[in-house]
Formats: sequence, C-alpha cells, structure tokens
Amino acid sequence: MKKKYYAHPSAFIDEGVNIGEETQIWHCSHIFKGALIGKKCKIGQNVVIHGSAVIGDNVKIQNNVSVYDGVILENDVFCGPSMVFTNINNPRSAYPRNTSESYKKTLVKEGASIGANATVVCSHSIGKCAFIGAGSVVTKDVPDYALVFGTPARIKGWMCRCGEKLHFENNKAECKICKKKYALEDKIKCKEIK
Repeated sequence: MKKKYYAHPSAFIDEGVNIGEETQIWHCSHIFKGALIGKKCKIGQNVVIHGSAVIGDNVKIQNNVSVYDGVILENDVFCGPSMVFTNINNPRSAYPRNTSESYKKTLVKEGASIGANATVVCSHSIGKCAFIGAGSVVTKDVPDYALVFGTPARIKGWMCRCGEKLHFENNKAECKICKKKYALEDKIKCKEIK
C-alpha cells in the first residue's frame, strides 16, 4: 500500500503511527508508535513526536522541537524552531517519573503560534490564535488571541486570527488586514465578533 505522506529517508517512523495525507516529515525526525498526526502537516528536521502526542491538521513544527507525551496540538498550530514543551513538573534523574500517570497535559488550541526558543511549561493551555513571542517562558494558561512574551510570559496585546496585532478603542478592534472584528472584556478576554 502506497504511503499518502512524505517522509525523508533519514526519518524514523515507528510502526503503529497514524499520519494524515500530504504530511511531510523531514531529515532525522522520529515519530514514536501511537502518535497521531493530521493531514497537511510540515514536520521539520530533527523533530521528535512521542507516542501519546496528538497533532491536528495543517500543523507546522519547525526544526529541533520535541512534542512529548501529553501534548496536544490542535489544527493550524505553528511551533517555531527549537521551542520546548515539558511534560513533568518535578523531574529528578534519581527518581524517574516516566509513566503515563506522571505526564502532565499541555493543550495548544487552534491557530496558536509559538515563537522560536520559547518554553511551554506543562499543565497549561495556549488559547486559540494566541501568539507566544520568541524566547518566552509560558508558566500559566494563555487566553484566546493573546500576545504574550517575556520571562515569565505576560499579556502584552492581542492578535487577530490572521496574525496581525490588534489595536483596541473602547474595547473594540477591527483587523486592518482581514477586517475581522473583536471585542475585549475585562482586559483579559478577547473574542471574535461574528
């Protein structure tokens, strides 16, 4: 049976992996048994995807990213080069915590972008279409459409679904690129207006 995805000859794809059509997997990447990868994904060089990781459709994972057990990336997520996920809060070499009960969940919702060299500490979620600045450290949940950066990452603004920074007046904004409209509630919750 012909594969419906592309994998570079140097990639390691374990048996028992579910990979969607038109997905591309590049040099020296390793996909573990049990991993679920959607359609039209681009998985860069030296990427590791563990067995209980779930990757949605049209996800882009740049070079040198490890998607550990417990990480879920919804559709259209972007993971920048060398960004880091964790999946254990209190690791110790002498006291291994490598059981499924030890792994904490991390959810990255639809359309979110994580910049290069950012770190996402486990047990948190990143909201829909949120934008994590390069080099940031995420230590708590990030709301939908939030622009966060710094160490630790803090809300510095709001982003449109298309990736343009929003400018609010009287708690309302219209994207200057795609013209989508947004409302801001209590300065901590942004939502798209239909």
